[in-house]
Amino acid sequence: MTMENTSIEIFKYEVAQGVSEYHAILRVTQSRLTYTEQVDALLEAYQGLLDGELKGAVAVFKRFFVSDAANQADYLQALHAECSDCALSIIEQPPLDGTKVALWVYLQKGVQTRALTNGIYEVKHGAYRHLWMAGACNQAMHSEYQMRLLLNDYVMQLLENGCSLAENCIRTWIFVQNVDVNYAGVVKARNEVFVTQNLTDKTHFIASTGIAGRHADPTVMVTMDTYAIDGVKPEQIHYLYAPTHLNPTYEYGVSFERGTYIDYGDRRHVFISGTASINNKGEIMHPGDIRQQTLRMWENVETLLKEAECGFEHVGHLLVYLRDIADYGVVRDMFEERFPNIPKANIPDNRATSKGRHNTAQSAGYLRRKSPAGQAGRQDWTEGRYIRVSPY
Repeated sequence: MTMENTSIEIFKYEVAQGVSEYHAILRVTQSRLTYTEQVDALLEAYQGLLDGELKGAVAVFKRFFVSDAANQADYLQALHAECSDCALSIIEQPPLDGTKVALWVYLQKGVQTRALTNGIYEVKHGAYRHLWMAGACNQAMHSEYQMRLLLNDYVMQLLENGCSLAENCIRTWIFVQNVDVNYAGVVKARNEVFVTQNLTDKTHFIASTGIAGRHADPTVMVTMDTYAIDGVKPEQIHYLYAPTHLNPTYEYGVSFERGTYIDYGDRRHVFISGTASINNKGEIMHPGDIRQQTLRMWENVETLLKEAECGFEHVGHLLVYLRDIADYGVVRDMFEERFPNIPKANIPDNRATSKGRHNTAQSAGYLRRKSPAGQAGRQDWTEGRYIRVSPY
């Protein structure tokens, strides 16, 4: 869809009764507009969606990708303060098409939303409470301390909501300033805090993306967005491994799951972590060849999705990160050819840990049918009721 000075890509999962879901990525098409003109164009297009094609939907999470957070975040935050409708993430990850801002927004129909006092936004339907948090940060001495404080604070925030990190947190997004220098501290702090929360290689970790990204405040080295679910049962949560293509992350000293899926009575949500062109020994595949790296990354993601009984046809959105921005034209064309109808954003990734890994992708998949059998007594996502199905 194209509107004046903007383009919009929308994924729809619509049901006659219950909760419908939408992912939309809005981009500016005129890079010569000023920053405020670009933001205003995006927000006008977004309001047009709310008044038209997505009438009745409410935002549950927004992320703005900006080119200069220090000089741009205040304007967005001021606009958001006038209508604080959902968790708002603002991160410096410049769109690779030369514009200053892009927007990914996740919307739903049939839910109740409210801001909680501890910085978390609640999205409720039936017996489930979906807890979104965005832009968490602090000004501790260095990245290790900042990450440790972020996670410990989040543990307490979840506790206040009757939840825990191990049982309820489904997804994190961690953005690291000067990632070549600061990522090691993030990894160390996360590993150590996770052990205290019974998140180990013997239990499970959390699906996550750790990537270069800058906060408006230059003293902030780590920014975190999170997603948790209250009311979900342990048997509804499953972890993805794709052992033929990927190795466990703990083998190279980090602690996140390759992917996670949640089974509800009427649908399955799949969360794929940041995924690169690597093999099941943790080795970089096809260094220096962006086309082959993209193909291998697709193969890795597709294998994870297949393990969740999904495919690319179920993907709700893609965030594509490039280490070398000179590869943008090649990768853009490859994605447009294979995934013309999936909402996607292209963003730079400048991290030492991905030397040779020019391309990573993060995606969310939705199974467009009743969840597989084997979920007797499982609560329906749309109505919070129990449904009976045969064993899996």
